[in-house]
Amino acid sequence: MGEKVLMKGNEALAEAAIQAGCRYFFGYPITPQNEIPEYMSRRLPEVGGVYLQAESEVASINMVFGGAGTGERVMTSSSSPGISLMSEGISYIAGAELPCVIMNIVRGGPGLGGILPAQSDYFQATRGGGHGDYRLLVLAPSTLQEAVDLTMEAFDLAEIYRNPVMILGDGFMGQMMEAVEFKPAPERKLPDKRDRAVGYRARRGKRALVKSLYLDPAALEAHNMKLKAKYDLMADRETRHESYLVDDAEYVVAAYGTTARIARSAVRLLRDEGIAAGMVRPITVFPFPYAPFQNLGSQVKEVLAVEMSCGQMIDDVRIGVAGKVPVSFFGRVGGVAPTVDEIAEAVRRLRKS
Repeated sequence: MGEKVLMKGNEALAEAAIQAGCRYFFGYPITPQNEIPEYMSRRLPEVGGVYLQAESEVASINMVFGGAGTGERVMTSSSSPGISLMSEGISYIAGAELPCVIMNIVRGGPGLGGILPAQSDYFQATRGGGHGDYRLLVLAPSTLQEAVDLTMEAFDLAEIYRNPVMILGDGFMGQMMEAVEFKPAPERKLPDKRDRAVGYRARRGKRALVKSLYLDPAALEAHNMKLKAKYDLMADRETRHESYLVDDAEYVVAAYGTTARIARSAVRLLRDEGIAAGMVRPITVFPFPYAPFQNLGSQVKEVLAVEMSCGQMIDDVRIGVAGKVPVSFFGRVGGVAPTVDEIAEAVRRLRKS
C-alpha cells in the first residue's frame, strides 16, 4: 500500500496475509481473534481467494492440510482452546512437511478460561502442542507493525522450511489500533512446488504423495532425523531477538510480545531512577534466542522473566543463562497484564535482596 493506515490488530494481520499472497483461509470463530476471519470473509473474494468457515477447528486445520498440499498459500487463525483442537492436524502438517501460517491470538486458560489477553500458550507453541517430534517456527511480535512485517515474511519462511509457522499474539495485539504500513517482504529464493499436488505434467506422470504415515520404523526414524535437521537449520538461520540497554545493565528483564512493550517502559523508568536495567526480547520463541542470555556481561546480577503466564518462558531463559546468574519471575495471569510500576518494583526488590 505504501502508506500508513490506522487499523485494528486482527484486521492488520489479515490484510498482511493477503498482501503476502494468502488466498485460502479455513477457520472457525473464537474470541479474541474473530476480526481475522470476519475480515478474510470480506477481502478474500475481492482478490480471487476463498474463505471457508469450517464446522470446527478440527475440520479447519485439516482443510489447511489439503490446501497446503496443493502448493497454495493458506492460513488459519484461532485462540488458545481452538489451537488445542487443531493440534493433531498441525502435527500431521508438520509431519507431511507442508507450509502454512497459523495465528494464535492467545486468551487466558486453562480450559475455556476467559477472553482477555494472556501468554499462557508458550509451552503449546514452542514445545509442539500435538504429538511426535515436531516443532513450529514461532514468531512473537510486540507491535502491530512488527506483526504485519512478520506475517508477510511468515509465508516465505513456511515455504522455505516446508513447515507451519505460527504468529503468537495475544488479545491486546488483536484488539489494539496502531498505524501500520504494508511493505513487501524481503526477496527470498523459494523452493519448487512441483512435488506437491500440482504440476503433474511437469513431473512427467510421477505421483505426488503427501503424507505423514511411515509404517517402516527405519523410514520413520530417517524422516524424524530429517525434520530435526531442518529445525536445527531454523535455529542457525532464523533466531531473532532485540537487546535494549543491555551492555551496562545489572538487571535484565526477559519479556516477549505485548509484555515486552510494558517492560521497556519499566526499564526506562528504572534508568531514570539510576538503576542500570535492560531488556532482552525474544522475537522468535522457537527457535529461542539463547545467545543473548549466554553472552550477558559479567556485571549482570540477575535476570527477571516477565510474562502473562505462571512462568513458561523462564525455562528457556534459564537454559540460556546456564547458571551464571539467578533467574527470577514476575507474572500476571487470567487476562491481567503486568503494569510498568509492578515490573519496576519487581526489579527494585531484586536489588534489595
